[in-house]
Amino acid sequence: MTLLDITQRLRPALPGWPGEPGFAIDGCAAIGPDCPVNTARLTLSTHAGTHADAPLHYDPAGQDSATCDLTPYIGACAVVDARGCGPVLSASVIDWPAIAGATRVLFRTYDAFPHDRWDSAFTAIAAEVIDQLGAQGVVLVGTDAASLDPEQSKTLDAHHAVRRHGMAILEGLVLDQVTPGAYELIALPLPIEGGDSSPVRAILRTLP
Repeated sequence: MTLLDITQRLRPALPGWPGEPGFAIDGCAAIGPDCPVNTARLTLSTHAGTHADAPLHYDPAGQDSATCDLTPYIGACAVVDARGCGPVLSASVIDWPAIAGATRVLFRTYDAFPHDRWDSAFTAIAAEVIDQLGAQGVVLVGTDAASLDPEQSKTLDAHHAVRRHGMAILEGLVLDQVTPGAYELIALPLPIEGGDSSPVRAILRTLP
């Protein structure tokens, strides 16, 4: 079995959501005559890079990252090629029979992930897609885009569809080198008390 890393690399040049704090790593202790170790301080948004939205992000009464059930973040998943579908991925362009029975679904929307620039025109996912995924028993939906909803959305229709179905969310995945098909997903959020989201190290494991 092969491990495929589908995580953005956290670094000072990491593009981030407009208005959110950028990523920074600042040295604290340094190895020297009086100190045996290096340590550093991190500054970052809870949505930096590849991340898992907690329900608290879009529901004031939702769970934080520390209390989310981890079950959806580990298990069999299907990677779907959704490139070229326009600004919003609609239910009509998805090959539903191909993902019948899938319990975790990741959508690839980029030909090449924009590692060095912020893309305000990323492909969002229609709420009808989330509703249909939820109806067929999907527990997690993921995307290589920055969000399920458009950047300027004030209603967050896709996020609230996720809430209705009790699903988990992964955003900012890097799927450039992933062939569509079946994999095992491992992408655990950190237990951040009060965290509306958490960066994750997301990997896919090929199946035997």
